[in-house]
Amino acid sequence: MCGINGIFHLQSSRKVDPKILVRMRDSLAHRGPDDKGIFIEKNIGLGQRRLSILDTSQGGHQPFISEDQRYVMVYNGEIYNYKDFYPELKSNGFVQKTSSDTEVLLQLYRHIGLDMLPKLNGMFAFAIWDSFEKKLILVRDRMGVKPLYYTFHNDSFYFASEQKALFTAGIPLKIDLDGLEEYIFNRFVAGENTLYQNIKEVLPGHILTIDESGKVTHEKWWDLKIEIQNQPIIKNPLEWFTETFDDSVRLRMVSDVPVGVLLSGGLDSSSTLASLKFQNYKNIQTFNIGFKEDQHNESHLAKMLSDKYNYSFNTLQIDNNLLFESMIKATYYQDEPLMHLNEPHLLSIAQLAQSKVKVLLSGEGADELMGGYVRYKALKNPWILNLISTLGQSNLFKNNSRYEKLIRYSQIKHPQDLISYNSSNIYPKEIANLFGITQEPKNDFRKKIIDEAASLYPNNLQRQALYFDQHTYMQSLLNRNDRTTMGASIECREPFLDQRLIAGLGSLNDKWLFTGKKGKYIQKTAMQDRLPPEILTFKKVGLSAPWNNYLLKTPAFQDEMQSFAQSDLFRMSYFENIDSTKLINSFQNGDSRMLPYIMPLFMMHIWLKNYTTQF
Repeated sequence: MCGINGIFHLQSSRKVDPKILVRMRDSLAHRGPDDKGIFIEKNIGLGQRRLSILDTSQGGHQPFISEDQRYVMVYNGEIYNYKDFYPELKSNGFVQKTSSDTEVLLQLYRHIGLDMLPKLNGMFAFAIWDSFEKKLILVRDRMGVKPLYYTFHNDSFYFASEQKALFTAGIPLKIDLDGLEEYIFNRFVAGENTLYQNIKEVLPGHILTIDESGKVTHEKWWDLKIEIQNQPIIKNPLEWFTETFDDSVRLRMVSDVPVGVLLSGGLDSSSTLASLKFQNYKNIQTFNIGFKEDQHNESHLAKMLSDKYNYSFNTLQIDNNLLFESMIKATYYQDEPLMHLNEPHLLSIAQLAQSKVKVLLSGEGADELMGGYVRYKALKNPWILNLISTLGQSNLFKNNSRYEKLIRYSQIKHPQDLISYNSSNIYPKEIANLFGITQEPKNDFRKKIIDEAASLYPNNLQRQALYFDQHTYMQSLLNRNDRTTMGASIECREPFLDQRLIAGLGSLNDKWLFTGKKGKYIQKTAMQDRLPPEILTFKKVGLSAPWNNYLLKTPAFQDEMQSFAQSDLFRMSYFENIDSTKLINSFQNGDSRMLPYIMPLFMMHIWLKNYTTQF
């Protein structure tokens, strides 16, 4: 696991400045504290910071140069099945000089080029410089577990694992209005665009190639819709799921350093731990975030399961000033305003884990693959939303936050918008009323994915929402996981995101996903003999946090709320119609319904104040 960066001047006579390349590289030191390296050849420069996981010797040092000197690679990620390629490479004359997956990856590229990609089981973002053809190739894994950003500036191409490395190189930090609109309406920017002007990301499952002439090509090497359509019929779904999930967990235990588990106490992380126990893994460390408030706390379940399996349990509660400080740090590592609102907690638990392990397994992805969010239920029978919308006018549910949100959601009429705003906390009508912002985002990428989903699952809004989230909301979760764990120099792996599970689950009948009150029927059924009933039946909490209490009762946050009321944010033209004093006073005077409107603005204030001023 690493941080990678590069500079490619399109004027071949212009040499890469090593000082700029190193500054970029070392802004990513948290991603790779174990080793560092650069490669410069006239107008091309590559940099890498290494977190040693496989082959912790100097054998895995990067940039990695092929034996014939033609190719140079910087690589972030893990190829879990890299040893499977040893026989093929050996029979074709390749000799392994290290035990690293880095060497295997570059040898495979020399052997069969980018045709290697469908064979890989892993998470990765890498760049290969072809010194013969004078072209740079950037590749990102299927689901976008590993980040990769790029930009053009002053006739040069820059790329890096995190945006901060680009800003460190002198790329202007400018907010993109389209990105700002998406942040307010949809919580995050989806697709190749970002919150920043002229900074894009390589899309998951895509290849970007650029040559010295400046010609850029984009190629999609993995297409989820096609994979689902080509998935052979699964004759015994329960047996298939159990065996595939166990094998995915096994693969993600490939490591030369200790591996632990992020254990919330919920079904997904508990399923991962149960698989480890079933496969007889020993000496596993589990790491848990606890809360004082019962409605947010699952620690007792996480401890119970760890004790049951005889695994070491580690837990942490953060609040008050420690939470505030962690929020500031998480904002720096995230490069954008926090939107999931549990980033400070994940960063803190990753920092605790760092003293004992270098790798953490996460339960991320299960909800989006198998329908685990209650918000999907609203899409099963859309006509019911019309009834709810009518009932909402009676104010029967004004004191129940969950029903109150459902009533607001029911005001959305167009099916595409029901999907697009399904993961939002506030909706266009309220944004217009409270913020005075009436222009909805273009959402071209979101609309494209919704069209794909509709063609794959016609007349099935629930399945369309899952497919949509797999390309949008889940990307934001994976980005959060990467930034918070790598901020603590920890690698995060997601067993549910094995490509076999993703395509296979996408091909199954609805009953395997949506049967029962909580969804994820196939997973719950598979885990019935492995997990105690307390976990199988516990009300889903997720990693939610009591921000109401934080903002109103914690001194550091109370002080910041005073600064927030006078924030530069409200002097930006986009937010000029917001009455910040009225909004904040309503919240501080006990109107908890204001929290969903406060939080995105508060986190953007924190980002403007603490992040953007550093570049």
